[in-house]
Amino acid sequence: MNEETLKFNYAHNDTGVPERESRTSGLNKLRVSDEVSRLRSSAHQREVPTASDETLNFLLALALAKNAENILEVGCAEGITSLALLNTCKRAHVTAIERDGRFICAFKDNLSAYAKRCTLLTGDAADICLTLEDGAYDFIFLDCAKVQYIKLLPELKRILKKNGVLVADDVLMYGWVNGEAETPKKRRMLVEHIKEYITAVTNDDGLATAILDIGNGVAMSVKRN
Repeated sequence: MNEETLKFNYAHNDTGVPERESRTSGLNKLRVSDEVSRLRSSAHQREVPTASDETLNFLLALALAKNAENILEVGCAEGITSLALLNTCKRAHVTAIERDGRFICAFKDNLSAYAKRCTLLTGDAADICLTLEDGAYDFIFLDCAKVQYIKLLPELKRILKKNGVLVADDVLMYGWVNGEAETPKKRRMLVEHIKEYITAVTNDDGLATAILDIGNGVAMSVKRN
Protein backbone atom coordinates (compact mmCIF):
# COMPACT_ATOMS: atom_id res chain seq x y z
CA MET A 1 0.00 0.00 0.00
CA ASN A 2 1.64 3.25 -1.13
CA GLU A 3 1.85 6.59 0.67
CA GLU A 4 -0.75 8.18 -1.59
CA THR A 5 -3.27 5.45 -0.74
CA LEU A 6 -2.65 6.01 2.96
CA LYS A 7 -3.08 9.79 2.89
CA PHE A 8 -6.43 10.95 4.20
CA ASN A 9 -7.98 14.41 4.33
CA TYR A 10 -10.69 14.98 6.94
CA ALA A 11 -12.42 18.34 6.75
CA HIS A 12 -12.99 18.33 10.53
CA ASN A 13 -9.64 16.98 11.65
CA ASP A 14 -6.01 17.98 11.03
CA THR A 15 -4.25 15.46 13.25
CA GLY A 16 -0.87 17.15 12.86
CA VAL A 17 -1.79 19.78 15.45
CA PRO A 18 -4.14 19.78 18.45
CA GLU A 19 -7.73 20.22 17.29
CA ARG A 20 -8.40 22.52 20.20
CA GLU A 21 -6.05 23.96 22.82
CA SER A 22 -7.50 23.19 26.23
CA ARG A 23 -6.38 25.10 29.30
CA THR A 24 -4.41 22.09 30.53
CA SER A 25 -2.84 20.92 27.28
CA GLY A 26 0.53 22.41 28.22
CA LEU A 27 0.56 20.68 31.61
CA ASN A 28 -0.22 17.10 30.63
CA LYS A 29 2.61 14.89 29.40
CA LEU A 30 1.90 11.79 27.34
CA ARG A 31 4.17 8.84 28.15
CA VAL A 32 3.91 5.93 25.73
CA SER A 33 6.26 3.38 24.20
CA ASP A 34 8.65 4.29 21.40
CA GLU A 35 6.58 2.16 19.06
CA VAL A 36 3.36 4.03 19.84
CA SER A 37 5.18 7.37 19.51
CA ARG A 38 6.53 6.35 16.11
CA LEU A 39 3.13 5.21 14.87
CA ARG A 40 1.45 8.39 16.11
CA SER A 41 4.04 10.53 14.36
CA SER A 42 3.48 8.64 11.12
CA ALA A 43 -0.30 8.99 11.47
CA HIS A 44 0.02 12.74 12.02
CA GLN A 45 2.18 13.15 8.93
CA ARG A 46 -0.32 11.24 6.79
CA GLU A 47 -3.37 12.93 8.39
CA VAL A 48 -4.69 9.62 9.69
CA PRO A 49 -6.93 10.30 12.71
CA THR A 50 -5.64 9.42 16.15
CA ALA A 51 -6.40 10.79 19.60
CA SER A 52 -4.63 13.96 20.72
CA ASP A 53 -1.77 13.67 23.21
CA GLU A 54 -3.85 15.07 26.06
CA THR A 55 -6.86 12.89 25.29
CA LEU A 56 -4.77 9.74 25.04
CA ASN A 57 -2.97 10.62 28.26
CA PHE A 58 -6.33 10.90 30.05
CA LEU A 59 -7.65 7.74 28.45
CA LEU A 60 -4.66 5.65 29.51
CA ALA A 61 -4.70 6.99 33.07
CA LEU A 62 -8.42 6.29 33.39
CA ALA A 63 -8.16 2.79 31.93
CA LEU A 64 -5.30 2.02 34.32
CA ALA A 65 -7.26 3.35 37.31
CA LYS A 66 -10.22 1.24 36.22
CA ASN A 67 -7.92 -1.77 35.77
CA ALA A 68 -9.81 -2.35 32.54
CA GLU A 69 -9.94 -5.93 31.31
CA ASN A 70 -12.46 -5.83 28.46
CA ILE A 71 -12.11 -2.71 26.33
CA LEU A 72 -14.15 -1.68 23.30
CA GLU A 73 -12.87 0.99 20.92
CA VAL A 74 -15.48 2.25 18.46
CA GLY A 75 -13.66 3.86 15.55
CA CYS A 76 -10.10 2.57 15.84
CA ALA A 77 -8.52 3.64 12.50
CA GLU A 78 -5.02 2.09 12.44
CA GLY A 79 -5.29 0.77 15.99
CA ILE A 80 -2.72 3.06 17.60
CA THR A 81 -4.92 3.86 20.61
CA SER A 82 -5.76 0.17 20.95
CA LEU A 83 -2.05 -0.59 21.06
CA ALA A 84 -1.44 2.06 23.72
CA LEU A 85 -4.28 0.65 25.83
CA LEU A 86 -2.90 -2.88 25.56
CA ASN A 87 0.54 -1.64 26.61
CA THR A 88 -0.96 0.13 29.62
CA CYS A 89 -3.53 -2.45 30.77
CA LYS A 90 -1.48 -5.64 30.79
CA ARG A 91 -4.44 -7.97 31.39
CA ALA A 92 -6.84 -6.31 28.98
CA HIS A 93 -8.39 -7.57 25.80
CA VAL A 94 -9.36 -4.92 23.25
CA THR A 95 -12.21 -5.29 20.77
CA ALA A 96 -11.91 -2.66 18.05
CA ILE A 97 -14.50 -1.60 15.47
CA GLU A 98 -13.61 0.06 12.16
CA ARG A 99 -15.65 0.42 8.98
CA ASP A 100 -13.05 2.07 6.72
CA GLY A 101 -11.29 -0.72 4.86
CA ARG A 102 -8.29 1.49 4.11
CA PHE A 103 -7.21 1.22 7.76
CA ILE A 104 -7.50 -2.54 8.17
CA CYS A 105 -4.09 -3.64 6.86
CA ALA A 106 -2.29 -1.08 9.00
CA PHE A 107 -4.31 -2.12 12.06
CA LYS A 108 -3.33 -5.77 11.60
CA ASP A 109 0.33 -4.84 11.14
CA ASN A 110 0.36 -2.56 14.18
CA LEU A 111 -1.32 -5.12 16.44
CA SER A 112 0.33 -8.27 15.05
CA ALA A 113 2.20 -8.93 18.30
CA TYR A 114 -1.06 -8.70 20.27
CA ALA A 115 -3.26 -10.97 18.16
CA LYS A 116 -4.35 -13.00 21.20
CA ARG A 117 -5.39 -9.88 23.11
CA CYS A 118 -7.10 -7.97 20.32
CA THR A 119 -10.15 -8.56 18.13
CA LEU A 120 -10.90 -6.40 15.08
CA LEU A 121 -14.52 -6.18 13.91
CA THR A 122 -15.01 -4.56 10.53
CA GLY A 123 -18.23 -2.91 9.44
CA ASP A 124 -20.79 -0.41 10.67
CA ALA A 125 -20.64 0.11 14.43
CA ALA A 126 -24.44 0.31 14.71
CA ASP A 127 -24.78 -3.19 13.23
CA ILE A 128 -21.85 -4.68 15.11
CA CYS A 129 -22.92 -3.38 18.53
CA LEU A 130 -26.24 -5.19 18.13
CA THR A 131 -24.32 -8.48 18.11
CA LEU A 132 -22.29 -7.82 21.28
CA GLU A 133 -23.26 -9.32 24.63
CA ASP A 134 -24.93 -7.45 27.48
CA GLY A 135 -22.42 -6.11 29.98
CA ALA A 136 -19.45 -7.37 27.99
CA TYR A 137 -17.17 -4.34 28.47
CA ASP A 138 -15.86 -2.42 31.46
CA PHE A 139 -14.31 0.35 29.35
CA ILE A 140 -15.53 1.84 26.05
CA PHE A 141 -13.82 4.52 23.97
CA LEU A 142 -16.18 6.14 21.47
CA ASP A 143 -14.38 7.94 18.64
CA CYS A 144 -16.26 7.22 15.43
CA ALA A 145 -18.36 9.58 13.28
CA LYS A 146 -19.82 12.10 15.72
CA VAL A 147 -23.29 11.94 14.15
CA GLN A 148 -23.42 8.30 15.26
CA TYR A 149 -22.85 8.97 18.96
CA ILE A 150 -26.49 9.49 19.89
CA LYS A 151 -27.61 6.55 17.73
CA LEU A 152 -25.09 4.20 19.35
CA LEU A 153 -25.76 5.25 22.94
CA PRO A 154 -28.57 2.76 23.78
CA GLU A 155 -26.48 -0.21 22.64
CA LEU A 156 -23.32 1.09 24.30
CA LYS A 157 -25.20 1.34 27.59
CA ARG A 158 -26.46 -2.22 27.16
CA ILE A 159 -23.02 -3.72 26.54
CA LEU A 160 -21.34 -1.68 29.28
CA LYS A 161 -20.89 -3.39 32.65
CA LYS A 162 -22.19 -1.91 35.89
CA ASN A 163 -19.60 0.68 37.02
CA GLY A 164 -18.13 0.51 33.52
CA VAL A 165 -16.75 3.66 31.88
CA LEU A 166 -17.80 5.15 28.54
CA VAL A 167 -15.50 7.87 27.16
CA ALA A 168 -16.70 9.86 24.13
CA ASP A 169 -14.12 12.00 22.35
CA ASP A 170 -14.44 15.36 20.53
CA VAL A 171 -17.60 16.48 22.32
CA LEU A 172 -16.58 20.17 22.31
CA MET A 173 -15.50 20.06 18.64
CA TYR A 174 -13.15 23.03 18.23
CA GLY A 175 -15.16 24.92 20.86
CA TRP A 176 -18.23 25.04 18.61
CA VAL A 177 -20.35 23.00 21.03
CA ASN A 178 -19.76 25.14 24.14
CA GLY A 179 -19.81 28.47 22.31
CA GLU A 180 -16.16 29.42 22.68
CA ALA A 181 -15.92 29.55 18.88
CA GLU A 182 -18.49 30.27 16.19
CA THR A 183 -19.81 27.21 14.41
CA PRO A 184 -19.32 27.22 10.62
CA LYS A 185 -22.66 26.99 8.85
CA LYS A 186 -21.87 23.62 7.26
CA ARG A 187 -21.04 22.15 10.70
CA ARG A 188 -24.18 23.24 12.56
CA MET A 189 -25.96 19.91 12.12
CA LEU A 190 -22.88 18.06 13.39
CA VAL A 191 -22.83 20.27 16.48
CA GLU A 192 -26.53 19.59 17.09
CA HIS A 193 -25.88 15.84 17.03
CA ILE A 194 -23.10 16.21 19.59
CA LYS A 195 -25.33 18.37 21.78
CA GLU A 196 -28.00 15.66 21.61
CA TYR A 197 -25.46 13.16 22.92
CA ILE A 198 -24.35 15.46 25.72
CA THR A 199 -27.95 16.12 26.74
CA ALA A 200 -28.71 12.41 26.72
CA VAL A 201 -25.78 11.29 28.87
CA THR A 202 -26.01 14.16 31.35
CA ASN A 203 -29.74 13.56 31.91
CA ASP A 204 -29.62 9.77 32.06
CA ASP A 205 -30.35 8.48 35.58
CA GLY A 206 -28.40 5.33 34.78
CA LEU A 207 -25.19 7.25 34.10
CA ALA A 208 -22.92 9.54 36.09
CA THR A 209 -21.41 11.89 33.51
CA ALA A 210 -18.80 14.63 33.46
CA ILE A 211 -17.96 16.78 30.44
CA LEU A 212 -14.24 17.52 30.61
CA ASP A 213 -12.11 20.26 29.05
CA ILE A 214 -9.51 17.79 27.80
CA GLY A 215 -8.21 17.86 24.25
CA ASN A 216 -11.13 18.48 21.93
CA GLY A 217 -13.57 17.75 24.75
CA VAL A 218 -14.36 14.45 26.48
CA ALA A 219 -17.60 13.09 27.94
CA MET A 220 -16.92 10.51 30.66
CA SER A 221 -19.92 8.44 31.73
CA VAL A 222 -20.01 5.73 34.41
CA LYS A 223 -22.85 3.19 34.39
CA ARG A 224 -24.70 3.21 37.68
CA ASN A 225 -26.69 -0.02 37.23
